[in-house]
Amino acid sequence: MSASASPTAAAAPVTSVPGRLSLVITIVEGRDVLRGILNALRAQVGAPELEILAPYDDSRPDIGELAREYPEVQFFSIGSVPTIHPVNSAGGQHELFDRRRAAGLKRATGELVAILEDRAPPRKDWCATMVRLHATTNHAAIGGAIDGAATDPLNWAFHACDFSRYAPPFEAGTREWISDVNVCYKRRAVELTRDLWHTRFHEPEVHWRLMERGETLYLTPEAVVDYRTRYPSLLGVLPERFQWARLFGYVRARNVSTLERLKFIVAGPLIPFVLFARHARAQHRRGFGAKFWRSAPWMFPMLCAWTAGEVWGYVTRRG
Repeated sequence: MSASASPTAAAAPVTSVPGRLSLVITIVEGRDVLRGILNALRAQVGAPELEILAPYDDSRPDIGELAREYPEVQFFSIGSVPTIHPVNSAGGQHELFDRRRAAGLKRATGELVAILEDRAPPRKDWCATMVRLHATTNHAAIGGAIDGAATDPLNWAFHACDFSRYAPPFEAGTREWISDVNVCYKRRAVELTRDLWHTRFHEPEVHWRLMERGETLYLTPEAVVDYRTRYPSLLGVLPERFQWARLFGYVRARNVSTLERLKFIVAGPLIPFVLFARHARAQHRRGFGAKFWRSAPWMFPMLCAWTAGEVWGYVTRRG
């Protein structure tokens, strides 16, 4: 169905529907890739009542054309979204992703609310697994495994840089970090953080708030998504790494003391080397040492771009 919603409208608490799982799909790649995750949701086994939300904006009007093909999905436009950075830049795109997530969360009516990304379709037992885990634990947010589906060195390196901590195998347990590429919240978590995400969803800020309020984040290897990017060259990745890291640095700077922020800035030049060594150890432990070294010429520049962006966010305190 099609509707419009203002991205800046005030968000009011909603009465959730018992037994319903709301799924907010973050559209990053576009229509063809979006079909993959929607088909994966159609193929879910043992799923509860699903409310699938696919918010888009005027920069991607073609998304709404999928409504006839997927009548079970709520496609809705949030209209023209003003961005701080140019819409076609990595920073502008990230802002659109964040605002689309916020718009989807506002509409969600399930007692469980999940966020998934179009380029990471869930495996067929994902919905049933998340419902079971939420029913048997009190964790406010449960994150799942993010397995890498790319095989070429560039895109393998991208996944390793961003998601190696979520790559199976690992042991389930409470964590300080889970990813909004694969996460499911209890309704109370959505309401507890509503003032933070009502305009723009920042994953770290939302999760820090939950932990500050005594809630727990839980990471499970059972609920798996298969993550695939299709970057053709390193030049397409580095600006994104810098801009997304700058946003992280900006958000983190708002939530730490001045002294901590200065420590992060001073440590900046060492961080790429520390991260590279950490990734090398982790991938060797997982049996992917050969893949790591084949991807190293792409990975190290990505780590440098991320660190530069993060430090710039600390310095400027601008997103």
